[in-house]
Amino acid sequence: MTPRHALARPAHHPAPRHRPPPRRWDEWVRRVLDVAVSAVLLAVTAPLSLAVAAWIRSDGSGPAVLRQERVGLGRRPFTLYKFRTMRVGGDDGPHRALIAAELRGEGTSSDGSTKLAEDDRITRPGRFLRRTSLDELPQLANVLLGDMTLVGPRPCLPWEADLFPERYAERFDVRPGLTGLWQVSGRSTVGTLDMLELDVRYVRTRSLRRDLGLLLATVPALLRGDGAR
Repeated sequence: MTPRHALARPAHHPAPRHRPPPRRWDEWVRRVLDVAVSAVLLAVTAPLSLAVAAWIRSDGSGPAVLRQERVGLGRRPFTLYKFRTMRVGGDDGPHRALIAAELRGEGTSSDGSTKLAEDDRITRPGRFLRRTSLDELPQLANVLLGDMTLVGPRPCLPWEADLFPERYAERFDVRPGLTGLWQVSGRSTVGTLDMLELDVRYVRTRSLRRDLGLLLATVPALLRGDGAR
């Protein structure tokens, strides 16, 4: 696997498609790994998940677990589960404007992050959960159900998918992942266009061996809190 520090910022024009067709046994092993790992982690982290849910509920009104429509394999929608980190009914207009600006190639980085500098929608527990990535624990259920896989592109919102240039359509040729190149390359320090380039690079070089390498690289990235915000 390419080390994190060796991931150069890509130019925004993917090369022509040339990836080999997927091997059936490779996909079978990947699915077995998805089911085994997600089932074990859901069981092991159940007490932690209950504690997190109680903390979210005690901090204010709204559900502990958010159900949100995302775009998956073949652009098919699915329901994603995650711990709620934002106030119910918050305005997402500034976030939409930020993503649109990034896709136009405008510089949006602030203090080393491409996310909103001041997002008053985020709750007190939400800031901690985002920084530690604990808000994504319920997505293990999505992996178990087959909507997601352990390694793949970030699952995007429908309106984000509508904004993505057509040249990045390959990102929808595989299931979205719990972790991937974007997560181990800096997360919020990586802009949307660079994230899409990483997605296409991943799809074109995808292999079980590389997925295992990305899974291993995710652990130290989480411990360091690389780019989490």
